[in-house]
Amino acid sequence: MAAMNAVFASPSCSSSLSFPRSSSSYCTSIFASHRPHRSGRQSLRKDHSNRRKNDVMEGVSQKRFPGRGKDDRTYLPPDGSQEDAGLSQSTVFKSIGTQKRDKGVVYDLKEQQVDETGKFQDSAFLNAVVKVYCTHTSPDYSLPWQKQRQYTSTGSAFMIGDGKLLTNAHCVEHGTQVKVKRRGDDTKFVAKVLARGIECDIALLSVESEDFWKGAEPLRFGRLPCLQDSVTVVGYPLGGDTISVTKGVVSRIEVTSYAHGSSDLLGIQIDAAINPGNSGGPAFNDHGECIGVAFQVFRSEEAENIGYVIPTTVVSHFLNDYERSGKYTGFPSLGVLLQKLENPALRACLKVPSNEGVLVRRVEPTSPANDVLKEGDVIVSFDGVQVGSEGTVPFRSTERIAFRYLISQKFSGDVAELGIIRDGTYMKVQTVLQPRVHLVPYHIEGGQPSYLIIAGLVFTPLSEPLIEEECEDSIGLKLLAKARYSLARFKDEEIVILSQVLANEVNIGYEDMGNQQVMKFNGTPIKNIRHLAHLVDTCKDKYLIFEFEDNFLAVLEREAAAAASPFVLKDYGIPCERSSDLLEPFIDLEEDKQILKQDIGDSPVSNFEIGFDGLLWA
Repeated sequence: MAAMNAVFASPSCSSSLSFPRSSSSYCTSIFASHRPHRSGRQSLRKDHSNRRKNDVMEGVSQKRFPGRGKDDRTYLPPDGSQEDAGLSQSTVFKSIGTQKRDKGVVYDLKEQQVDETGKFQDSAFLNAVVKVYCTHTSPDYSLPWQKQRQYTSTGSAFMIGDGKLLTNAHCVEHGTQVKVKRRGDDTKFVAKVLARGIECDIALLSVESEDFWKGAEPLRFGRLPCLQDSVTVVGYPLGGDTISVTKGVVSRIEVTSYAHGSSDLLGIQIDAAINPGNSGGPAFNDHGECIGVAFQVFRSEEAENIGYVIPTTVVSHFLNDYERSGKYTGFPSLGVLLQKLENPALRACLKVPSNEGVLVRRVEPTSPANDVLKEGDVIVSFDGVQVGSEGTVPFRSTERIAFRYLISQKFSGDVAELGIIRDGTYMKVQTVLQPRVHLVPYHIEGGQPSYLIIAGLVFTPLSEPLIEEECEDSIGLKLLAKARYSLARFKDEEIVILSQVLANEVNIGYEDMGNQQVMKFNGTPIKNIRHLAHLVDTCKDKYLIFEFEDNFLAVLEREAAAAASPFVLKDYGIPCERSSDLLEPFIDLEEDKQILKQDIGDSPVSNFEIGFDGLLWA
């Protein structure tokens, strides 16, 4: 995997953050919004930050900020980086379905939609591609009770039937208003976001107006293409207001980094031109079948015309997930850190008789696999499919693909059967697959961060967007290390920090504190911000004692703090002392009873931080 150095551009700040992926190549991600929201995880290693500065991974949404000229445009994430070209490819793909129809949503295509010549300019199905206009209002993670100034973007989407459209999740991220416009029409219709898949960068929209759907024919999905198959990308990129068509071929199909969701899923690499505004637009084969959704590009001095398409297998998973549960539940994970077993001596030491399997080096405490797997186990099969020593499985007829692909085909709650070798003995175990639980989340549920203000002390959970907004230097090395190397020990665990102190007489002496983790309140270890709010609300002691990292104490007199809080809120124009989610009663789960000392782990918690190909999370 390649190391990544991300540069965030926005009107208010910019910072350089490094993402080690390997020592062989580097790329740079450019994100722009009123304030940058996210990228892949940042590394603590600074030595990579100045290499290959001309390599650029750009998102393909066209952003426009208030006060800028028409052609002064910047780009929203995603940035995704391509994994090693040597990464092989895996198991037999599930078909999207044979002529399956459900409420007008068509998952496969069996009839041609274009003529034998393959010309697209007069094809009626191009009318199913629409332009998306979104007004974004992102949270202000440094001041979590308010939002940032709104900005607008344009992208693309396409009709899939049953009154629904597909586009990229990053096109409508933090969207307060979404509108769509059909080809050849001058009327914009309001659209509603039904679901957003963060990991797969897909969003499902609906338009209620019947006028919008008059004469419309939804696109049909085709199967996964083969290498060198022709592909045509359709959308509304910058350079004009009308529809644009670019053509190329499929150059690679493998598990790819989806930077918007910081995930690894199947991706199609193409050489057709993809530009800002193409986000969410369909890619077609020569028969007019939609084979994927355009979503990111790679630009480098050493490479040209590298674009990425979300394949229909990933799109199908997203749609089926939504139909099964009425919402998007996410792609599951096994929750294990694996090491490749290419070395013969290593295999012999582990009593692995053949050139197969991957070694379990770490199991997440929150993963169901923690009950059936342990360090030292060797996974040799997944649902009957043999896993090679490089962490790959068979794919189609002559290819191999990353083992993670098999896991991504499952749904949350599905059961997987693992063949393992433990102490030289082969056995089969079963485990439930669930989405990963991140101690420091990449995205905030509901879009707005939680916060609690006590006499001017502002507490909030640590998150990747907050780290990006505050920048590495102000967050501190210890918090960054915990974010990069510590796993959650139970589902709702959070790192709660004192983000800032709003100066008032009651908190004299604490004004310069900021970005410190609160470890205990009145001697009780903190589980999450809801737990902290509950402890404060039920406290009857004379003093409120907050114990921070490195044993620093902040003590407030309880009655004085309660009396001062309304004045602090008034002075700083804050509407409420806590976020709305903290108004609900706190439930102390039995599984969360045991609180251990929070230590920094011994290995990175994400593939973005792993500096070589020998280890990977699955």
